[in-house]
Amino acid sequence: MYDLIIIGGGPGGVAAGVYAARKKMRTALVTGDFGGQSVVSAGIENWIGTKTISGFDLAKSLEEHLRAQKDIEIFTGELVTAVTKKEDGTFSMTTKSGKVLDAKNIILASGSRRKRLGIPGEDRLDGKGVVFCTTCDAPLFGGQDVAVVGGANSALESVLDLIPYAKKIYLLVRGDALKGDPVTQDKVKTHPQVEVVFGAVPQEITGDAFVNGIRYQDKGKVGTPDETKTLAVTGVFVEVGLLPNSDFVKALVKTEPYGHVVVDPATQQTSCPGIWAIGDVTDTLYKQNNISVGEGVKAALNVYDKVKLG
Repeated sequence: MYDLIIIGGGPGGVAAGVYAARKKMRTALVTGDFGGQSVVSAGIENWIGTKTISGFDLAKSLEEHLRAQKDIEIFTGELVTAVTKKEDGTFSMTTKSGKVLDAKNIILASGSRRKRLGIPGEDRLDGKGVVFCTTCDAPLFGGQDVAVVGGANSALESVLDLIPYAKKIYLLVRGDALKGDPVTQDKVKTHPQVEVVFGAVPQEITGDAFVNGIRYQDKGKVGTPDETKTLAVTGVFVEVGLLPNSDFVKALVKTEPYGHVVVDPATQQTSCPGIWAIGDVTDTLYKQNNISVGEGVKAALNVYDKVKLG
């Protein structure tokens, strides 16, 4: 029986793990891998205290810091599929591989996953020109025309990742404005390789063995009729947001309509006593690594206060 199980190995989960270990609580951290969403970033420039760091190096440093702690057990390569509450108020956690761990308290740091467009051709051509990781696959599209779908930071960063490789980059934005950081917006909007298309609603990704185009509805200007247009591209990079990884706890905690776990911002406690949540899986307004770290520390200290008081 652990005092605490932390589910997730992103910045928030690791921060919670370091603090829990230093408080000498009997703690386990369960994760598929380390780094969270940022692991695919080529360069992170807002990780406080470090001018720039790649997602890979950040993940490596997080893991090294956690493994340097003595009082914590780490289970990697594990996907949590269920959390149940037992009659005595403790919890049982089950992983996809069949591992079962019990704990008095749980911190959810399970993060989020990428949304899909849900249009014809997306699933069929996944891995055949439909891409969800620009950092991983941008070099494969050297000298080619590609499209990025989305209008927030992840989409803008994908465009920047593609600039050294692609010949032409179309940024398809559903709305009439970009939503990312102003500095990043300026880099994208002023680059000669990039064409931003506003009012573009994707309808279909086309191609047989490989992507050869994307069809979209052009909402155009107010008062003008919509048109269906097609771009001849060999790659479609989908960057339309994230969904919280909360399915395995929805029966225990209160969530908002999109599945984010509702927390008390003072403590990170959920509606279920004994379960805390931090980072992207929660209804926290801003999804940032630095914020997740603070929430992880806050949650771990709150758990410790509970354990100390018995």
